[in-house]
Amino acid sequence: MKNVVLLGSTGSIGTSTVKVAEDLPDRIRLLALGAGNNAKLLLEQTQKHKPAAISIFDPAKAKELQKSLNSGTRVCCGEEGLIQLATLPEADIVLIAIVGTAGLKPALAAIRAGKDIAIASKEILVMAGEIVMSEARKHGVRVLAVDSEHSAIFQCLDGKPSNSVRKLLLTASGGPFRDKTKWPKEKFSGITVDCALKHPSWVMGKKITIDSATLFNKALEMIEARWLFDIEMARVDVVVHPQSVVHSMVEFVDGSIVAQLSTPDMCLPIQYALTYPERAPNGRVQTNFAKLGQLTFEEPDVERFPAIELARRAGEIGGTLPAVLNAANEVAVEAFVGQKIRFTQITETVRNTMDAHKVVSHPSLEQILEADAWARHSASNFKA
Repeated sequence: MKNVVLLGSTGSIGTSTVKVAEDLPDRIRLLALGAGNNAKLLLEQTQKHKPAAISIFDPAKAKELQKSLNSGTRVCCGEEGLIQLATLPEADIVLIAIVGTAGLKPALAAIRAGKDIAIASKEILVMAGEIVMSEARKHGVRVLAVDSEHSAIFQCLDGKPSNSVRKLLLTASGGPFRDKTKWPKEKFSGITVDCALKHPSWVMGKKITIDSATLFNKALEMIEARWLFDIEMARVDVVVHPQSVVHSMVEFVDGSIVAQLSTPDMCLPIQYALTYPERAPNGRVQTNFAKLGQLTFEEPDVERFPAIELARRAGEIGGTLPAVLNAANEVAVEAFVGQKIRFTQITETVRNTMDAHKVVSHPSLEQILEADAWARHSASNFKA
C-alpha cells in the first residue's frame, strides 16, 4: 500500500488520480489532498476517501471545511498548507498536479523530506529543473513523470543511460489548428477561445488545452524532458501524431526506436507513476489496433506554431530564460481567455518578454522566482 499525497486534487489530473486510487484500493491510499479553491469538490473527496489531512488556499474556506468535517481530518491552508502535506512523515509519494508555479516550493519540500515525487505540473521542471533534479539526486529520491509523453519516454528508456540515446521524440496531436488548409496562418488572429478549447484527443483543463492549441504545451514538455532525462535540447524533438496513440518514442544510437502506445487516457501514466516499479492490473484502458486502422506522423509547422523554436532557444540558453518563457505564456493565455488579446498575441507576448530579459545563469530559487515575477509584470505590459 502506497500513501499518496495529491496536490491539485480537484483539477483534471487530480480527479483522474482519484479514479486510479478508487481502481486500486488495495495498492493506493490517498493520505492527503490539496486543492486551490474548489471547496465543494474537496469536501466530497474528503468525505469519501477520509484522508489524514487536506489543504485549500483560502483560510476562510479552510475554516468552513473544518466545521463540515470531523476532527479526524486535519485542515491546512495557503502555500504553507501544501508544504505541510508534502512533508507528512507517512507519505511515500507526492503527486503534484497544481497548475502554474504554486507546486514548486511543495515539490522541493517533499524532495528534501525524502519523498518520491510524481510531476504533472510542467512548470516545476521548466522553471527550476536544474535545482529540482540536483536536490533529488542529493536526497536519493525519484522524480517520476505523469505527463503521458514523459511517462512514455521513461518506459522506453527503461533505465538506459543518456549516452545510448540519439533522440527523444515527443509526440503532439497538433491541436485543433493542425490542418493548414482549414487554418492557414492568416486566419490565426481570428481564432476564438471556444475554438481553441476544442482539443481533438484529450479532455484537459483550460490552460493546458490552450497551450495545446499554440503548441506551448509541447514547448514546455521539451524543456521538461531536457531535465527529467538529463539530455541536451539538441536531442529533444517533436513529431505531430494526430491519433495520440503513440505517446512518445526514443531513438537509440544504433537506430532502433522504442515507442509506448495506448488509447489516450491520463489514468494510465498516473497509475504507472504511483505503482512504479510494478504494473498493476487495470481494465480501464483498452486499445484496438484494428479499429484504429492507421497511425500517421508529420513534422510540426514551426512557422504557424513558433512556440517550439522559442522553447528550444530557452532550453539551450537555460538559466532564468525558461522561467520567463513559462511566466509570460501564463499571463498571455489568461489574457486570451479573458478576450483581452488575440490568439497570435500569445506567442508575440512570450517572444517580446524573452527578448527583453537579461538571463541569469545557474540561478538560485530566489533568482528564478524574481525572474518569474519580472516576466509576469513585463508580459502584462507587452500584451496591453
